[in-house]
Amino acid sequence: MDLFGDPAVWLPFVFAGLMGTAILVYVILDGFDLGVGLLFPFATPTERDRMVASIGPFWDANETWLVLAIGILLVAFPVAHGVILTALYLPVAVMLVGLILRGVAFEFRVKAPTRHRGAWNKAFFGGSLASTLSQGFMLGMYITGLQFTWANIAFATLTAVFLTVGFSFIGAVWLIGKTEGALQAKAILWARRGIWGLIAGIVAISAASPLVSARIWGKWFSWPEIVWLAPLPILSAVLVLTLWRVLHRLPLDGDRLAWAPFWMASALFVMAFGGLAYSFYPYVVPEQMTIYESAAAPESLIIILVGTMVVLPIIIAYSILAYTVFRGKATELTYY
Repeated sequence: MDLFGDPAVWLPFVFAGLMGTAILVYVILDGFDLGVGLLFPFATPTERDRMVASIGPFWDANETWLVLAIGILLVAFPVAHGVILTALYLPVAVMLVGLILRGVAFEFRVKAPTRHRGAWNKAFFGGSLASTLSQGFMLGMYITGLQFTWANIAFATLTAVFLTVGFSFIGAVWLIGKTEGALQAKAILWARRGIWGLIAGIVAISAASPLVSARIWGKWFSWPEIVWLAPLPILSAVLVLTLWRVLHRLPLDGDRLAWAPFWMASALFVMAFGGLAYSFYPYVVPEQMTIYESAAAPESLIIILVGTMVVLPIIIAYSILAYTVFRGKATELTYY
């Protein structure tokens, strides 16, 4: 296969890479602000305000990556978009309702009268929970090939729970770096407890993937593929152990290593995503359709690529600007 000579080959590959990158960035960035919402029930009213302040400047930009990923799927792989969205219509609808509810609650919880603030806090948590559970369910169904059997639904439900725990964990480590004092101490405790759920989720998905697909089993355990893939679980195990040790050393004087758990958790997400990407390539719909079979015509992809080269740098620049301007510890929440 001429990967770089034939546009019908390299263009689908490029767009698959762009879509995968957008999904990965979304999972990490929107993962932490969804995770902050999931931790709402365990915080005091004052702490909730500070938690919202820690994600306030970023959550809109974070969700842009989801829009970009779905947009690429629609325009670059239209056939696959129809198959995937048709199969996952209900969880997608639940996710969208959750994101809308969360966005409305984000604004109204501060502006509403005090007697109504509790209801909006519950709405913020509920929207975060609905979004993460639906995303986890979609991931589980995707891994099992979008086939709705009772066994696959059970696995997808388990994946939904584990992804929710994973998002709450990355939300906790975000708060470790972004807050201080009692809230930071509480976030460290949340992260110490949540790391076990994160580990369980990675192990469960990694163990189930080769069992639901003979093709993945062959890519993981045949020779020499097993040698190429071996560094991934080894590095993940080392990273988890290091993360566990760092969490049990925090907090340190001068706020040293406060951001280390977030970056290590992000690296874990990257490696888990890399393992999934390796496992499913070249399929965009597992066992049904490859990226080359479902891609739009090369002429269309060239035009789309030009537009992407304009839009993508703007999204990246905006994100960098937001995280640069609002770096440092979260301050008191105010809309004045």
